[in-house]
Amino acid sequence: MGSKRGPDTEDEMDLGSRLQLTLLLLVQYNVWSSADQPVVPANAHLLSLEDFGLVSNMNQEGYPSDCYEIYQTSGGSSKDGLYVIQPMKVPIIVFCDMQGGGWTVIQHITANTTIDFDRTWHDYKQGFGSVKGDHWLGNEYMYQLTNKGGNYKLGIKLVDMDAEVKQGEYEPFQIENEEAQYKIRLGLYEGTAADALTQDTEAYLHDNQKFTTKDRDNDNYFENCAKLEYNGVAGGGWWYDACAGANLNRKNVIYWQKDCNKDHPCKYAWMMVKPTESGKQMRENSCQRDEL
Repeated sequence: MGSKRGPDTEDEMDLGSRLQLTLLLLVQYNVWSSADQPVVPANAHLLSLEDFGLVSNMNQEGYPSDCYEIYQTSGGSSKDGLYVIQPMKVPIIVFCDMQGGGWTVIQHITANTTIDFDRTWHDYKQGFGSVKGDHWLGNEYMYQLTNKGGNYKLGIKLVDMDAEVKQGEYEPFQIENEEAQYKIRLGLYEGTAADALTQDTEAYLHDNQKFTTKDRDNDNYFENCAKLEYNGVAGGGWWYDACAGANLNRKNVIYWQKDCNKDHPCKYAWMMVKPTESGKQMRENSCQRDEL
């Protein structure tokens, strides 16, 4: 197995880039906080400068903690689109699925996307792509969203080449912090899609797995699963076991057991989160395998 490194220590954005973006946003979009201090979302690199004008609540005084809060406050009248939320200390930009009832999108991929998902630990930590389209929101922000108080659930949406839609939910859902290697925690599953994360037919169990990238090997295989290729394309970062019953970050084959694979290709996939008050608990027995 690859070496196990400690937590990443790189800054969210280098100081020069943040200062430049701050000035541009101030000039073009008058981005200010209530304290007359410039507010630049921590993941501003996930949106081009010209697209900041599409953010619905950029100059709002006090940001909601997630898309569901926006949905509730609006009485369900909010539209799908880009919003600023603040789950913990810093605001971030996200895409909100309001038609579905206020889901915060944390991942979206299109088959054969031009966005490179074969990224480093730092990239997966801070996010990449465009929140308008294909992207990974960032493990750090997934951690913040699911640990700010209250339980969350994970929604999966898959669309195949015939436009057939499969969906599923894991409730509750949590991403642990970077010290814990952004381990995934999953509760019970229900939906029309296969349960590919906690009940795989090939015995790959993703619940309680640490996150693995090409430069940080936390999986249970003798090789780094993120580096293994299919038709010349590496797997990308994921919560691998040894290796996967699901992987929504391999751009040439979106994989979700029988629902999405090389023989039954899918065109789109989404991962989304939303608060839940059901009181369901995490699984009592860890699915973590002993490391090789």
